[in-house]
Amino acid sequence: MVTPEYDANGAAGARQRLKALDPRRWQNGRSPGLRRGAYLLPSLLTLGNMLCGYLAVLFAIRGEVGTSAPLIAVAVVLDMLDGRVARLTGTATAFGVEFDSLADVISFGIAPAVLVFMWGLQPLHRLGWAAGFIFLSAAALRLARFNIQTTKSADKRYFVGMPSPAAAAVPVSTVYFYQPGFQDARWALIALAVTVAPALLMVSTIRFNSFKTIDNPQRRSYKVLALSALVLAVILLHPSIVLLVLAYTYMLSGPAGLLWARFKRRGAPTPSR
Repeated sequence: MVTPEYDANGAAGARQRLKALDPRRWQNGRSPGLRRGAYLLPSLLTLGNMLCGYLAVLFAIRGEVGTSAPLIAVAVVLDMLDGRVARLTGTATAFGVEFDSLADVISFGIAPAVLVFMWGLQPLHRLGWAAGFIFLSAAALRLARFNIQTTKSADKRYFVGMPSPAAAAVPVSTVYFYQPGFQDARWALIALAVTVAPALLMVSTIRFNSFKTIDNPQRRSYKVLALSALVLAVILLHPSIVLLVLAYTYMLSGPAGLLWARFKRRGAPTPSR
């Protein structure tokens, strides 16, 4: 049985032949051109994230909320991919972190604020403007705090405060579920709650699951792929309902986990002296 390492017709054999033809272009077993391409890929995904946020703002201003909301959802997917690609390829840089945060302010701060204002906050006039600005400010503060808290000692299993993409998913999924919006000030209070609640959770100290353990190379990759395929299939069955349920479930998971932890501490027996 021939293993891939010694298969002259496989990728390993091709790589060895390229190294023999031009050894100066290969250092540490890797081509500089391939290395530069690997560094560029996460930034291209971040750029796509920013483009989706920009287009979402334009469509929201035109009143096309049914087009704007899915663009922000695509930005969420691209934001999830760029960090994972950078970690998998070993191309994570300080520039990439800052670039990603700037893109996130547009896609998960400005775009959702404009979208929800055009959808349901306009009847509240100045209160609606203030609610949109509160969401934008909370997203910027959340991203700034995340950048200075990414230390090795931090618990990678949790986020402190609701992540901005997940917070943006709450108003976005609500808009996508009920696209007609609100023209009456009394009903617009629903839009106010949908905007302010995730904003407050972003700047809170409540812990939210990060799901970063999925990237653990010791996990069986086919199980992760099977789970991803299952989630995607469920979303495709009825996107508006499933995305709404997922967004609100994650938003409520943080406060629910906090209450459960406090309940367990109260119910724990006190140690005898």
